[in-house]
This record gives sequence, C-alpha cells and structure tokens, in this order.
Amino acid sequence: MPPQGYREELALLFGPTMNQIMLVQGESRSQCSQFWDSHNAWLSPCVLPYLACVPVIIVLLIALSHVLGYFCQKWRPKWTVPFVSEQHDTQEIPLDQPKQPLRWTISLLIFSATGLLAETLQFVPPRIDPSAFVLVLSWATASILVAVKRLRSCSISMLAYYVLAFAIELSLATHPDVCPKFKIVARYIAAAAAAAACATILLMPFREPSLPSIDISAVGQQPSDDFRSPEDNLRLWQFLTVSWMAPLISTGCKRQLHEQDVWLLGFDFQHSRLHEKFRRLRGSVLSRLLRANGIDVFIISTISLVQMICDFSTPVLLQQLLQAMKDPSRPKRVPLTYAFMSFALRLVAAQSQVLLLWYGRRSYERSRGEMIMMVYEKALSRKNISGLMIEGNSGPPGEEANGINDEAAVQEHHEPPSKSVEGFWKRIISCNSKAPQKQAKEAASLGKIFNLLRGDVYEVAQRFWEVDSLIDKPIGLLIATFLVWTLFGPSCFLGILAVVVAQIVNALVTRALLRWERVRRVATDTRLQITSQFVEAIRHLRWYGWQNHWLQQVMDARQHELNIRIVTSLWSILIRFINAFASGVFPVVALYAYTFLAGHELRIDIIFPALQLFTMLETRLRDIPGLITSLINAFIALGRIEDFMSEPDKEILPSEPLPNDTPLSMQSCSFAWPGKASPVLIDIDITIPKGLTVVTGKVGAGKSAFLQALLGELDRLSGSVHIPNEMVGYCAQTPWLQSMSIRDNILFSAPYHDQRYKRTLEACSLLPDLAQFKHGDLSFVGENGIGLSGGQKARVALARAVYSASRVLLLDDPLSALDHNTAELIVRKCFSGPLMKDRTIVLVTHRTTLVRQIADQIINICEKHATIYDKDTIKLDVNESSLQFIDHENETEVETTLEEEIAAVPDKFIEEEHRADGGVKARVYWNYVKAGKYRWWLTLVLILTSYRLMAVGQSWFLKGWGEAYDQTTVLQGDFSDSNRSSQGTWSIPLNIDTYFTPQTPIDQLPSPREDVRPWLWTFFAIISFQAATLLVAQLIMLVIVYYAGQSLFRRVLVRVSHATFRYLDTIPLGRLMNRLTSDIGVVDGNISEQFQVIAFQAIIWISSILVIATATPVFLLFSLALTVAFVLVFLRFLPTSQSLRRLEMVSLSPLLSNFGELLHGLTTVRAFHAESQFQNRVISVVDKFQGMDHFYWSLQSWLMYRFESLSAFSTFCLTALALYTNTTPGLVAFVLIAANNFVDSTHALCKQYGQLQMDFVSVERVDELLHIEEETPGTIAPPAAWPTYGSDVVFEDVTLRYAPHLDPSLINVSLRIPGGSTTAVTGRTGSGKSTLAMSLLSVIRPEAGRILIDGINIADVSTQALRTRVTFVAQDPVLFPGSIRLNLDPTEEYSDELCTEVLERLCSRHGWHLGTHIEAGGRNLSQGQRQLIALTRAVLRRSAIVILDEATASVDHDTSLEIQQIIREELQQSTVITIAHRIEAVKDADYFVVLDQGRVSRQGNVRDL
Repeated sequence: MPPQGYREELALLFGPTMNQIMLVQGESRSQCSQFWDSHNAWLSPCVLPYLACVPVIIVLLIALSHVLGYFCQKWRPKWTVPFVSEQHDTQEIPLDQPKQPLRWTISLLIFSATGLLAETLQFVPPRIDPSAFVLVLSWATASILVAVKRLRSCSISMLAYYVLAFAIELSLATHPDVCPKFKIVARYIAAAAAAAACATILLMPFREPSLPSIDISAVGQQPSDDFRSPEDNLRLWQFLTVSWMAPLISTGCKRQLHEQDVWLLGFDFQHSRLHEKFRRLRGSVLSRLLRANGIDVFIISTISLVQMICDFSTPVLLQQLLQAMKDPSRPKRVPLTYAFMSFALRLVAAQSQVLLLWYGRRSYERSRGEMIMMVYEKALSRKNISGLMIEGNSGPPGEEANGINDEAAVQEHHEPPSKSVEGFWKRIISCNSKAPQKQAKEAASLGKIFNLLRGDVYEVAQRFWEVDSLIDKPIGLLIATFLVWTLFGPSCFLGILAVVVAQIVNALVTRALLRWERVRRVATDTRLQITSQFVEAIRHLRWYGWQNHWLQQVMDARQHELNIRIVTSLWSILIRFINAFASGVFPVVALYAYTFLAGHELRIDIIFPALQLFTMLETRLRDIPGLITSLINAFIALGRIEDFMSEPDKEILPSEPLPNDTPLSMQSCSFAWPGKASPVLIDIDITIPKGLTVVTGKVGAGKSAFLQALLGELDRLSGSVHIPNEMVGYCAQTPWLQSMSIRDNILFSAPYHDQRYKRTLEACSLLPDLAQFKHGDLSFVGENGIGLSGGQKARVALARAVYSASRVLLLDDPLSALDHNTAELIVRKCFSGPLMKDRTIVLVTHRTTLVRQIADQIINICEKHATIYDKDTIKLDVNESSLQFIDHENETEVETTLEEEIAAVPDKFIEEEHRADGGVKARVYWNYVKAGKYRWWLTLVLILTSYRLMAVGQSWFLKGWGEAYDQTTVLQGDFSDSNRSSQGTWSIPLNIDTYFTPQTPIDQLPSPREDVRPWLWTFFAIISFQAATLLVAQLIMLVIVYYAGQSLFRRVLVRVSHATFRYLDTIPLGRLMNRLTSDIGVVDGNISEQFQVIAFQAIIWISSILVIATATPVFLLFSLALTVAFVLVFLRFLPTSQSLRRLEMVSLSPLLSNFGELLHGLTTVRAFHAESQFQNRVISVVDKFQGMDHFYWSLQSWLMYRFESLSAFSTFCLTALALYTNTTPGLVAFVLIAANNFVDSTHALCKQYGQLQMDFVSVERVDELLHIEEETPGTIAPPAAWPTYGSDVVFEDVTLRYAPHLDPSLINVSLRIPGGSTTAVTGRTGSGKSTLAMSLLSVIRPEAGRILIDGINIADVSTQALRTRVTFVAQDPVLFPGSIRLNLDPTEEYSDELCTEVLERLCSRHGWHLGTHIEAGGRNLSQGQRQLIALTRAVLRRSAIVILDEATASVDHDTSLEIQQIIREELQQSTVITIAHRIEAVKDADYFVVLDQGRVSRQGNVRDL
C-alpha cells in the first residue's frame, strides 16, 4: 500500500469532494453557490428566483415570435419552415368556412387567469417573495397571448411554458421555507392551474381545424387504405403515447392484416409532393437532403440532448440514493425523492425515445424516398448503357455487376443501427472495399443501379436516422469523462488507456480481417453469380439434363464461401473477445489506480454508479470510430450516387414537332452503342417517308441498332438527324410486357376507346387467342409474359404500338415468332389496314416475301452500311406461295370476345407471394435448431449459464468489497478520515445480510483496507473468466451457423432444382432469387445472434428472479405481476408486427421488380413518352412499401413506450420496497442491479423474441422452399442405347394441362412421328405446338393417354436419362457468361476438336472460336446469333430425337436455309421435330402435323400434299 502521506497529498490535490459528483454536491443550504442541496434533496433557496425567470423568458420569446410573424412574414430561416406542410401546400380556404369553436381558448384563458390571480396573492404582506414579480409577469403575458392568438390547435411552445410554470410553482409550494399558509395554498392553486393548462393542450388537436380532414382516418376507426393515417389529425396525448395505433393493433390481434387494412401514409410522408419539391432543389445531393430535412435534424438533435441528460442522471441519482441510505439520520423522504426523480427522468427518457423514433423515422423515410425517386428519375433519362462498360476501362466489372448486393446491405433497412464495435470494423472493411469502385467510373450497370437503391440510398438515409448518435457520442463522451473524473480523479485515465490500447490491437487484427473479408466478398459474389445463373437458366438446364452439374458448381461455390466465412468469423470473434476483455479490464485498471495507487476506499456509493459510468464512457469510446466510419461510408455512398446522377442523359431531340409531311431523315450519320467508341452504323444517309419501310439484313448486321438510332438511344458520332420529338410506337425484338392484364399492356396508360381497341385486336389477330382465355383481354400476364406463347407476346407488344396515337411506328421483327398464316393475316389487316393510314412504319423483318408488295422502300443493312431500294426498284418475288393445307382462320370471333371482356377479375398466371399466418411455426424453429446439431445448442446453453452465474458473482463480489470497509470499521471502532462524507454516523451491526448468512469465498479475503491486491486479482479473474466464456460461446455459435447454413442451403437448392415446372412458371425469378440470396444471408448471419441473445436473456431472467426472491421476497410477487404485464403488452404487439413485417417484405418486391422491369423495357417506355406514368407508379409502390415500414416502426414505438414506462415504474417500486424494509445500501445496490437485469431481460426477451420472429420470416421463406412440390423422377432406367436412331415417337390419346384448374392445352392427341424423319408441327400461335414439344421432355405429364419413345412410356422413364438423350432447342435460348466452349458443352463431354468442328460448320460467318466471350444472357449477341449457338449445341449432342422450337425464327432467310441443310446432313439419322412458322421449314420436312386449339387437325407426309 502507498504511504499515508501519499494519500494525504492526493486528498489535498483532489479536495474532500472528489468522490461526489460535482453537480449534486452540497454541504449547507445557506450557501448560494450551489444549485441543489443534496443532503436534504431540495433546490437551493437562492436559486428559486433565478429559476422563476425561465418561464417568463420562454413566454416572452413566444410573444416576440408572434409579433415578428405578424409584422414580418419572412423572418423565419428557410430551414425552420417545414419542407412539406399541408397548411402551406393546400389551396386557400373558402370564405364560407364555418366559425371554429373557442372552447380551447376559453379553457386556457381561465386557467391562465387563475394562475395570475393566485400568483398576485404573493404580494400580500408579510414577506413578499421576489420570484412573484417575474411569475406574475409570465402569467399575465400567457393570458394575453392566449386571448390574442385564440389557440384552436396544440401549441408546443405554450405547453413548454405551462410545464415550466407548473414545475416552478410546485417547487416553491413544497419548499420548506417558512411562509404564511394561504401563500402556500396559492402556489398550489397556481401549480394546479398550470397542470390543467398542460392537460388542456394535451387534449387539443395538432391539426388546424380549418383544414379539411375528410380523408383522414379518425382515431379508433377501423383502419383502411381508403384513409390517410390518423397521425394527420391527432391530439397531443395520442401522439405522445402512440395510442392512435390501437385500431390497427386490435385488427392485427383478431386476424392477419392485409394491404387494405393499413392506412395510407400521412401528408408529410407522401412521396408525390416530396419528389415534386425535392426535384426543384439545386446543388449537391447532400445539400438538397439537408434543405429538405433540416428541421427534422434540428428536432432530433434537441431531443437527443434531453435524452442524454436523462441517461447521465441515472448514475448521479443512484449515488445520491445510496449515500442517503447510508445515513440513518436522514429522513426516508430524501432517498425516496431521489428514487422519484430517477423515475420521472426515466419517463421523460421514454417519451423522448418515442419522439426520437418518430422524427428519426420521418427524416429517414423521407430522405430514402427522395433519393429513390431521384435515382429512378435519372434512370429514366440517362443513356441506356446498362450492362455495358465504357470502352477504355480495363478489368472486370465491380462486384456489383451481377446485381446482387452483400446480404448485410439488403437487410439494413429492417434493423436499427448497429451500436457494436464489430460494426465499426466491418464498416472500415466496406469503406476500403468500396473506394476503388469509385475510381473505375464505370457506367452504372443494372446491378449497380439496384445496389444504389438497396445499398447506397440506405447507407445515406440511415445517417439521418442516426443523427442522435452524432450528438450523443461525442458530447456524451465528454460528459462521461467529466463524471468519471469527478468520482475517480486521474485514476480513470488508466482505464481509458486500457480501452485505447485494445482498440490499437484491434486495428492490427482488422488488417488481417480486411484481407480475408475481401476474399470472402469475392467468394460470396461468385456464389451469388452462379446461383443467379442457375436460377435464371433452371428450365433450360433441366431440358438438357445439366442441372446436377450446375448444382454441384453452386454447392462448391457455397462450400468455398462458408470456409472463407469461418476464417473471417474467427477474426471477428477475436475482435469481440478483445473488446469484451478490454471492457472488463477498464474497471479493473481504474479500480487498481483508485484503490492501490491512490489509496482510496471503494465505497458502495462509488463503485455501482462508477460501473454505470464506465459502461457509458467505454461504449462511446468504442462507438465513435464506428460513427466516423459510418459517416465516411455515407459520403462514399453519396459519391456513388453523385457519380450516377452526373452520367450523361439521353440526347434530347428538338422540342418542336416536325410538320406532318416531314419524314424521318439522317444525313451522313454514324452511330455507336452508348459508351462504346467503335461505330455500329457508318455513314447512314437515309430518308424515311410515310408508309411502310422494311429493314432487312443478315444476323447481327445492325438492324436493331438502326431502330435504336431512330429512337435516339445510340451515341451519334457524326452527321445530323431529323426525328420528331414525340411519342413513337415501338415494338422491341424481345417483347417487353408488364405484370398486368393484356388490356393494360396494350393500352399502356392511354385512354380506352372501344372501337379503336377492338379494331387493334382484330388487326393483330388477337381475337381468337383472347376467346380461348377464361377472362379474355382481362387475363393477367405474368413476369416477362409468362402465361403467353412467344407469338402471343409478340402480338400483344405489336398491338400496344398499333393502338397508340403515335404517328411513327418502329417495329423490331414482330413477325418472327408467328406462324405463316397469322403473319400473313397481320400483314393484310394491320400493315395494309386503316389503322396504319398516314403513319410512318419502320419494320425490321427477315420475312421480306410477306411485305414486299406493300413496302414503300426496303433498307438492307450490310457491314454497318445501309442500301435503299425504293418502290420502283423492288422486284416482286412470287415464287414462294402459301402452303394450301393451312386453313385461313375465320374472322368472326368478335362477339365471343365481347362476352369475355365483361369478366371483371383477371386470371393470375403468377400466384401472389405467400404470407404465412400468425407467428412463425414451431416446425420452422425446430428445423433450424436441427440443422445446427442438438449437441452444440446444449453446449452453448451451458456456457451461457456459467457466464451469467459469474456475472451475478461479480455484482455480489463488488457488494462485498464495498461493505468490507464498513465491516472493519464496526469491528475496530475505527471511523475513517473526515473526507468520507456522511459515514461518521454509520453503526449498523455485522449481521446486515439477513438473507445471506452462509460463509462465502469473499469472507476468506483479507480486509481491503489492509491489502486490496487480492480483491483486485479476484475481480480480474472474474472478468477474465467472463471474457473466456464469451469467446467459447462465440466459437460454438460459429459451428452452429456453419452447420445450419450448409445444410439448409443444400436442401433448398436440391429441392428447387427438382421442383415441378409449374412451380417455376408461377414464381417470379426475382422472388426465388430473393429467397436464395437475401433470406439465406439472414440464415448465415443475424439469426444465430438472435438465438444466442434469447438464450442468454432467459438465463438472466431466471437468475435475476432467484436473486431478488432470496434478497427481498416481497418483491417476488411484484416481479411476477410485472412479468405478466410485460407479456400482455407484448402479446398485443406481436401479431400486428408480424403481419406488418411480412407485408413490408412482400411490398418491397414490387419496388425492385418494377425498377428491374423499367430498366429492361426502358427503350419502350421512353419511345412511348411514358416516363411520368412509370414515375407515378413507382411513387405509389414506394408509398406502399414505406407505409408498411412506417407503421411497423410506429408499432415498435408503441411497445417501447409501454415497456420503458413499466421498467421505470418497477425500478421505483423496488427502491421504495428496499427503503421501507431497511435493507443495507450494499444489498440495495446489488438487488437494484438484479432488478434492472430482470426488467431489462424481460424487456429484451419480448423484443428479441419479436425480432427473432421477424428475422425468422426469412427462415420461414427458405423453409417453404423445402416443401415445394417436386417433379416425379421416373422409375425406369432405360437401356444405354435408348432411344435408338430411327425409333418412332407415338402419342396415344394424350391430354395435357399445365395445372388442374387450367383448361387442357392438348386434347386427345393421337399421332405417330416416323423415326428418322424431319417432322414439322404447325398451327397458329397458341394452338399447343410448344406444349407438344415440352411433353416429349416429360415437363408436362399426360393426365390421360401416354407418349411412347422407342416403345417405352416416357412417363415412367428417369427424367434425367430422358433429357440427356433428347435435345430441345428453345425459341429464346439461355446463354451463360463465359466462353462459347462453356455454352456449347458445360459438362465437358465432348472434345475441343469436335466442338470447334461443329462451331465452324454452323457459325463460320461470324468468326467465332471456342474462347470467344459471351456476356450473361448473351447480351452481346443478337437474337439470331443466340439461336445459332443453341443450334450448335443440338448438332454437337447428335441425340436420337431433336426438337427445334422455332429455332431459326430470328435468323435471316439465307442463313436459315444453310442451317436447315447442315441439320439435315448432321442429324440425318435423328428424328427431328420442328415447331415451324416459316414456310421453308415445312417445305424441307418429310412429315407434317397441324394443330388447332389443342387438337390434331391434320397430319401426313409432305409429299402427299
């Protein structure tokens, strides 16, 4: 121990009050230098007159503001004016507005006058109180203000005045100074008048009564999306207590909520007005956001200061409470006053949390919505360079290119901001990894734009939600340091040094983590990319029998990702361990300096408040680096958004439309794809007159690029163009349809004109098809047109262009997917019909023979140049005629269609996303637990139990340490030196711990006054053990996560890869990808943490109950009652929160899918000038999604307010019980810690269980994939030589339907396809040709009859064997990113030589080789070139049966003839079944089958025709 002289020196240095927090010290009430008399728990009497000035200052400021507002309309700074305000934005109020009642004004006037009269009584002698002068002035000013302003709505400033007036009047009334009784009564009357005024304002409405409220839901009214949120018309008390959520909570408790049960967003949150105002702002994105949300930032900052004061008051009041209890001479009123003050401050903190959440969410939601709409608007106007890199930039695209963000970013909007230090280091990682991407300056790909929406926008908006952290962390650090210094002096800095050293060590560890994190990100990107390709191509992979090969690739990528994830997790766990250890070492080192070096005694009233302050200080020390990093990340995200916003826009054509007779023209123009330097069209000199212009050319010649140039979508390198800036009816080569009804797709937001609409349907030959649909043109079209055949999709897209009012139509090969008869009909009725009168039509097609006779000119594009043939030079080719056996369709279906149009409800080809009812089922939890192995879960629970026992032991040890000084005092009769305030009278006998009589290990330690080192070593051992158990628990959790993630992903992917094709038809790929990426990401990460927290909190709850029951049995009953209250509140919260979270997750999908849909069809949208309609649609989707999010967090606020209030009440009750049962201060501190743990763990259990339920929705969605219907694999393993070359294909009375509730697609089909023949299957679109082809792969099983190949019923054959031996070439083939070699033979069954030989035979003209790179989906190839690759696959496989589904539809006539010849030569032994629309395919066939409405109308040999 240090010498006594050293202690005296320190005492002189720090003064006698070093161990008391300066803010609340006090020795004598006579001194006027102090604000508070801590000994008697009163305000200092000389302070009261000064405090009485505060209300008068407030009310005078209100009066000044009113006067300025009256005389100077624009005196307020711009940032203080609400960005969107119903009062300012609505139109002027009509003059005949009814008079508003004055009952609120009269009530407030009465109460103000009462307060004024009561206060004037203080002027009656004897002894006039000086504070009466200012209080009379304040009451008089308030009365005048109320009379002049005639308050009809809630005034926050007046409420602030009345609250302060109440506090001052009550303080003066209860102060022990001697004064006449009637004056005390007058003070109470004034306080009551102020309280009544407060209650009146709480009951007043927020909304101006003059504003209309017909569309706002009344509080208590059944919630409905017909009305705006009640938030727009609340009373103040309803807003503060969040009681306006009651009807939604009641509905959610009775049944599952639906979209129509949730209110519309309030006026301040609706994005149509927000976007309209935000887009007018100029400057950087950050400056615009601050101008739009400045007032919210100010309010949040103010409230966070209030909450911070409340938080730091807790340890201060705890110290005063313990000091008051140590002195028996002080009345019980003193500690009770401190307990009540703590209770009141906790209620204020609970209220400030509600306000923080509401204003924080408002700034977060509004800033997020503003940025989403800003990005969306930019995407509509920028150059369409999605998926292309700007030439000159080398290297692969950034990690965002695949469109899949890291899981954490996807989840970020669901979770409150992370406060852990782990978040700090991970933010550093993300910061470092994102920085290089900004340098690349790539044009934003589709994936990058998605990442802007899902990642960067959230990153920036999140900072607006965390504005309170910017206030709390730095200022709180200063306050915590000051308070710790007040308690401990310089000793605290040794503890702070320990935390700083730990952070330096962590920085070194993070360097290693950073390297591995980069590797993990690459591994995750690889897994996501392969999974994405697998899901997108799943149908095609299964048609070829390649799914198992790809499945193994995905599983290998997943295993590699998990292995790397383990390494990064180990580094993260090491960081956590260092933090946990440093958190324990901080108090150990500080106590070492305080007790051993400085020689102070560790009293009860020092250690327990100090531990709270240590936690506050250390938390802020660790959070500030994370705060800085998150701000850096936000600035990086802002930079990425700024980069996107600065990308070049599409060239804006002259705004004035050209005269009617002015044609489209180009003079010496050269064009390149956006972002590319090499031209795709050179020296185009062309004039396009009214009438039909046909554009033709070989595959990949640049025909589609020519149309893009006419639309202004290409970069013009030279020359001049004259194109009218007006709506253009554009039909893309790959039809782009939206997920809506056929009618809505055709109208495309144009008004409905019955006669024109029906003529359009007839001209596009859609009437026969619509007659077959149950609901006609009201039938729903799924994602990418699922539910329609290729020809039907093409004709719907054509009808959209034809129906439009545009004078110019640009049609990119709409005839390629049509059978010859339908194509002829459209040429005759549409292109030659009255709908095309006085219009300019540019038609790209290979089927020139159909349109030559009506063309005004033909443009042939060859080698990037254009050659024009005018009408006089077009030679009519009449050699080719229609085959006679194809019957012309009759055209009398109009009446049938008229009947069908009456149907109101469309069929849905895509089923709505499933939402489970109620809570997450126990089966889902059990599946997850089972996936992580039972033994590891059991070990985890045991480890956490030992950790908790040691935590209880730590509190008990500190209690024993503090009391050990007092016990030696009693034994030795040695009262300590005079600088230990309030301890001279302490004389409680030794048996103070009535309920803890047994000997404990603490009793074996020497007196800390004699030797404090054993106590320090014991404390250090406890801390070390806790850190070690935490480390072991984290390692076990890692093992559980590994097993669960590995098992669930494998089972899910295997299930999806063997799902029925009907399931794949009805689920959008985006939704499936969401489950395999975002939801799997939750399984990998956050879920395990939730389980661990719940297990830990349950252990804390049980141990706290046991401690309280043993120490203060009276509190046990109260604890159980409190638990019941918590659970009842939580059970009301849970069902509604689950419904809202599920609705939020479901409503998020349309936001992303609408955006993806827009970007895929951007050219069409811009051609039709439909940007504003799409903007409005996205606004409504954002409103819907943010509405679910908003009300979910409002519900969280409802729960939080009630939990925090219950917690505050329970702590107050426990303290009062302890006071009146004469418990020792040490035991009170110990039990208070146990009670706080009990309250916090009850609170946390409810909250974490709710959060677990929310997060487990992801596991539930993954679990649903484990129960999807699987395809029957087949029971017969066919012989190795099956099917033999030349074997027949036989249909025997086959009836096929896609789903039980749908009509049959093929009905009683009986036919024999001769082996070794080439058979053409023809018929108009929708007649069942593709269905027949699919049936040969067992994609659809016959519900009646059977299909025989080589004498075996294929329904019984192993599907894997069947699909590897039958080759199918789809009309729209799927290509994978990589080389042509990978695309021809992914399983590497064939040699490079054979692949090269086949490739040269079919594609020699294009100069491809096996190493030629192909982008994802074949984006760098034309449609015809993609079909050539698919045909090369078929020739390479040389299967006995080859099915070609319109495989040369997008190939020019000459190339098609060449391919047909090669196929005949290469596949002469195979049975080739061609789904044919083009004449040459039928002419070259040996056998033909004609289908009509699902039946065989004719079949036979072609030569017999």
